[in-house]
Amino acid sequence: MAVQLPITFLQRMRELLGDEYEAFLSSYDNPRYIGIRVNTLKIDVESFRAISPFNLRPIPWCPTGFYVEEGVKPGKHPYYHAGLYYIQEPSAMAPAEALDVNPGDRVLDLCAAPGGKSTQIAAKLQGQGVLVTNDISGDRTKALAKNLELYGVRNAVVLNETPERIAKSFPHFFNKIVIDAPCSGEGMFRKDEDMARLWENDWTTKYSEMQRDILKTVATMLMQGGRIVYSTCTFAPEENEAIIADFLEEHDDFELIPLPHNTGFSPGRPDWLSHVTETKGERDFSADKAAQTIGCGRLWPHHIDGEGHFLAVLERIGEAHLGDELYVAESNNSIPAKPERPSKQKDRLRGSRRDNGVKEPDERELLAIWDHFAQEQLRVDFLGEKVLFGGHIYQSPVSKERLQGLKTVRPGWYVGTIKNGRFAPGHPLATALRSGEAVRTLRLTLENGEAVRYLKGETLEIPASRIYCHENVAPKGYVLITVDGYSLGWGKWLDGILKNEYPAGWRWT
Repeated sequence: MAVQLPITFLQRMRELLGDEYEAFLSSYDNPRYIGIRVNTLKIDVESFRAISPFNLRPIPWCPTGFYVEEGVKPGKHPYYHAGLYYIQEPSAMAPAEALDVNPGDRVLDLCAAPGGKSTQIAAKLQGQGVLVTNDISGDRTKALAKNLELYGVRNAVVLNETPERIAKSFPHFFNKIVIDAPCSGEGMFRKDEDMARLWENDWTTKYSEMQRDILKTVATMLMQGGRIVYSTCTFAPEENEAIIADFLEEHDDFELIPLPHNTGFSPGRPDWLSHVTETKGERDFSADKAAQTIGCGRLWPHHIDGEGHFLAVLERIGEAHLGDELYVAESNNSIPAKPERPSKQKDRLRGSRRDNGVKEPDERELLAIWDHFAQEQLRVDFLGEKVLFGGHIYQSPVSKERLQGLKTVRPGWYVGTIKNGRFAPGHPLATALRSGEAVRTLRLTLENGEAVRYLKGETLEIPASRIYCHENVAPKGYVLITVDGYSLGWGKWLDGILKNEYPAGWRWT
């Protein structure tokens, strides 16, 4: 066995699993499984299968997920840079599927970084409703924001907050919440040997206290009829069935929704709760609440092709009502029918001198420049609220009042910024556009290497005849660059030369 597993962990698993222990132990001799999940915000599953550069084998619990062969490098392909698929451990795809997200839902992904569940949820929302995605680690929110941008998500907010502070701003707001709770990580020992090396025996106690507090706080953000999916990547019953049994004891307005056991899920283990009581000295669980935990789900590495995972689906009794005066559901900032000419806007933004200073443009004036760019350069119906945030412009799916006082990394879809009185479109604006939504488009292909050259940041020689333009639009200006029709980023075309606008930090290396 290549992975060095902690002795205390092995002793506990032998006691809990009994006859299954040897099969469980032998699973650590198997290779790690690699999965990709098709991003249906950009391409449907069948279309992706038709162009896939990889051999694909379906993942039973995720209709958009597929195993790829060991040794394949899915991150080294232009389709990855176009956001057509997300690289994700197969078992980690299960929680978002159990959440049962539909277009128009209001969803919270509480412990979201690096963004696998969030991008999966966003694809299910299809640009409708709201996704609030959060991580308590400021550094990890950078990867979270980048993944949401790469995968073309238009209706997400990224926070860097505690559950308690989010709850104050979003009481009973969400109808779907996923908690991929911080845990002792025992299910990831094969995938990440450092987790096995660093594991401590008291982690189950430390994390279970944290998990109880998180679940209790999250319940205050869920509306009647709403659903919470609680998940961990650990085997310890203290962090799994015990958390759910405790929660049900204290929340009579919640019920456990049994998971189907025909797609790889094994049932929960209420019989292990006696082990928790005996070894941890905790109070007994009522027979009724303990028995219900058989409806939880476990993914075992000796039963499925994937790592260890635990899931529980909790629903608040009642009927969901999505109406809310602070919720932005419809477009309330349509582009002006007759925008000012850029030259007039630029002159007005320079303003008149006051006290030997230059008049600073106000928010309304800056947003008007974005309106003008969108009117001239794009063919998109923008939903939500225009927000000026840190000198940048966003289209936000929630009102400013909701985000006031919260550490907000992204208040919505980042569209660009104003430089010297002109709008400069952001890279996330391009990655969320579809071919045809920009007035100029250039289609690169895989065959001649142009797509990779663009992703490396190179300047390309492109004749005007290759720039697809909407009616009465000249080829000069911002161009949406695509690979086989799927957006990659911006370029600026002039006289046969395409200036590369692909961000340095995103480039192919």
